[in-house]
Amino acid sequence: MPNMSLNKNPMPTQEASVRAHNFNEVATGYTDEMAIDEANRCLNCKNMPCVAGCPVNIHIPEFIAKIKEGDFEAAYQIISKSSSLPAVCGRVCPQETQCECKCVRGIKGEPVGIGRLERFVADWHNANTVTAADVPAPNGHRVAIVGSGPSGLTCAGDLAKKGYKVTVYEALHTAGGVLVYGIPEFRLPKKIVAKEVETLKALGVDVETNVVIGKTLTIDELFEMGNEAVFVGSGAGLPNFMGIPGESLKGVYSANEFLTRSNLMKAYLETPETPIMKGGKVAVVGGGNVAMDAARTALRLGAETVYIVYRRSMEELPARKEEVEHAEEEGIVFKLLNNPVEILGYNNPDDPRDPKNGFVTGMKCIKMELGEPDEKGRRRPVAIPGSEYVLDVDTVIISIGTSPNPLIKNTTEGLEVNSHGGIIVNEDGLTSRNAVYAGGDAVTGAATVISAMGAGKVAAKAIDEYLMNK
Repeated sequence: MPNMSLNKNPMPTQEASVRAHNFNEVATGYTDEMAIDEANRCLNCKNMPCVAGCPVNIHIPEFIAKIKEGDFEAAYQIISKSSSLPAVCGRVCPQETQCECKCVRGIKGEPVGIGRLERFVADWHNANTVTAADVPAPNGHRVAIVGSGPSGLTCAGDLAKKGYKVTVYEALHTAGGVLVYGIPEFRLPKKIVAKEVETLKALGVDVETNVVIGKTLTIDELFEMGNEAVFVGSGAGLPNFMGIPGESLKGVYSANEFLTRSNLMKAYLETPETPIMKGGKVAVVGGGNVAMDAARTALRLGAETVYIVYRRSMEELPARKEEVEHAEEEGIVFKLLNNPVEILGYNNPDDPRDPKNGFVTGMKCIKMELGEPDEKGRRRPVAIPGSEYVLDVDTVIISIGTSPNPLIKNTTEGLEVNSHGGIIVNEDGLTSRNAVYAGGDAVTGAATVISAMGAGKVAAKAIDEYLMNK
């Protein structure tokens, strides 16, 4: 029976008052019955507009049709033909601006919960299926992947399915890239990422951690080792700062450092090897998904009050609506139309040994109003003269974006980059170096997981065509 309800099946979640004090996943997922009921909202459109909205072109109506039949494993197999990371995508992709925004059901109501259904199918498969993957016959070609984030893992998976011997090199001690160091446990459990990586290993992909390309090995050395092509998916791990006074004070973090210490280095433990400042009053500067992650992490680490300080209004806030709503429910305070101008610190010149010296004591902000639109069409924030005030905080987390790490660029001859440090590629992901491809944040700067995956797929296809015609 078709389900003509105008509303999606709500996603079950932990109560806000409970989840704000733990790192367990916020959303608990659909039941079998809820998934089938939501799948029955799909009209199975012949022109499939939702597929056009998906950067990796998942055959959405086909997998949803299998959910309607209760054949969840068949639904998973359809998704996995296009996506190497379905359990990840179902959790962190901004479906509301991609596949779901193209859904016909969204014209007179809410679109089908495509992301929620993808998550359900992937979780069902991981919980109920232990069948070993079919390892393709080797085709005799070797490819190296730099970085184990979403673009690298996607490229690796697509090539492995075609019989390539693929080795992924990861700079950190755990595979997953931004999926493990950047996204908190309560949004994306690390066991989910580990499971996706193990699935790729079962296809024959080798993963080598603690290898920094540009230091441990160079791109040229990867070719000398027998690789015939290299894909660079090294991400955008270089944090941006505002350039205001006080950013070098103790208690000022980039969101990258703060989240890496918490997510990957387990700073949330009572006696962590890599400590982090906990408690007190925290200000997170920025309005994207990473800012929401940092703010909600600080809250779970014991902060008394957490502020989101953003220079535009709620309407311009770039974070996903769901993440903003969750943050508000958990008690995060949004200080909109505010911009920091200086971070203040304690200084006792009479006693240089005073342990308080150099620590944050507050943040001077100025109030803003929206003026004329900028080059992106968003109204430009303009400072209101004389509106400065001091926000009482102990910790400041800067979350205003990241840039590609310059290490590979600086150690690879002939690799052209743009003014922002992004590697320049053509439509197939090919760089200015022969047989060197790139994609994801290393090219675009910080963007979405699914867009990085799309770039990995494009490059894998181009690498295959190049080596098969070589």
